Amino acid sequence: MTFPNLPIPIPKRRALDLPIRPTRAEISHSALLHNLELTKTWASPSPLLAVVKANAYGHGAVDVARTLEAGGVWGLAVALVEEGVELRHAGIGGRIVVMGGAYAGAWPLVVEHGLTPTLFRKAHLQEYGRLLRSLGKEADVHIKVDTGMGRNGVVLTELEEFIAELKAWPELRLEGLCTHLACAEQVGAELTGLQLGRFEKALACFQRLGFNPAWRHIANTAATLSLPEARDGKLFNLVRPGGALYGLFPKGWPRSLPLRRVLSWKTGITHLKTLSTGDSVSYDATWKATRATRVATLPVGYADGFGRDYSNRGEVLLHGRRAKVIGRVAMDFCLVDVTSIEQAAVGDEVVLLGEQGGECLDADALAECIDSLHYEVLCGIGARVPRILVE
Repeated sequence: MTFPNLPIPIPKRRALDLPIRPTRAEISHSALLHNLELTKTWASPSPLLAVVKANAYGHGAVDVARTLEAGGVWGLAVALVEEGVELRHAGIGGRIVVMGGAYAGAWPLVVEHGLTPTLFRKAHLQEYGRLLRSLGKEADVHIKVDTGMGRNGVVLTELEEFIAELKAWPELRLEGLCTHLACAEQVGAELTGLQLGRFEKALACFQRLGFNPAWRHIANTAATLSLPEARDGKLFNLVRPGGALYGLFPKGWPRSLPLRRVLSWKTGITHLKTLSTGDSVSYDATWKATRATRVATLPVGYADGFGRDYSNRGEVLLHGRRAKVIGRVAMDFCLVDVTSIEQAAVGDEVVLLGEQGGECLDADALAECIDSLHYEVLCGIGARVPRILVE
């Protein structure tokens, strides 16, 4: 089938018209800057390699990266080459360190976009070095050692062999050495002490064999807060905070630090109805009314990250009061019981995550409801939920 070659008008996007659906995530620019300045103070004297992987923990990587770069961070850390490329396409010009590896076939993108890869396999050295050599270029790299996480990194027993291969590729300038702590949120964990010692041995091995990386980093948010030796400016002189920048506390920690929540997740009522006793709602009829019940429809569902686990368990805020999710959460909609909130009306703002009228639902509360983790809740907010910078 063919179609006539008719001009198709492309409607212009007008910012004030978006989002059309009331569901959105509001990102507080001022809260992000506040948390950044606090984290700088805690990390001192070490500068920040700010973690913006996973769409900046669900907050919107591009806008967050712009704010952090303007705020004077040393660099930005991502997990994937694709994440680094996205930031470059958005005009982010500073240092971007790719922490996650898995570079097969991506080396030309690393070169083209000026990304700093983290290497931990001999194949990494060979593939990247060979490409740089063919181009007559040199580039900075970071090396990751495995001190106890058991995931990515050169194991210590293979370190000398790895360094011998590194020597064969002078195109690779060793800028940084890093590792990842497995139990940083557990203050006083035995493994953390072992990892610190193993890293020091790895650094000594590099230095003995002719390399002295200028930057050494091990500290995530929890280590930045609780391990001064992990940011002493000597052995360790760079930190990698993530959660603190977004106002998130390490799991299980008291919330006594003056961090501010950066993301608020909101929607609105699009329909109201009154059910009679015995009426059911949503798929599988898992909830039935035991009295006359006023039900609000919210245009948010598991395709947006408000998952099925919230069915008959979750709560939202309406007029500063809590309203219970009833029935199965569907792909695009969920339902809440607003019988006790008499002023509820179509168009009213509903808070899924954030504050309203003195009440608060934070990411920890949502995570507890579904036996999860605050990071997972935030990272799970779907791509079709627009992130909107607010003040």
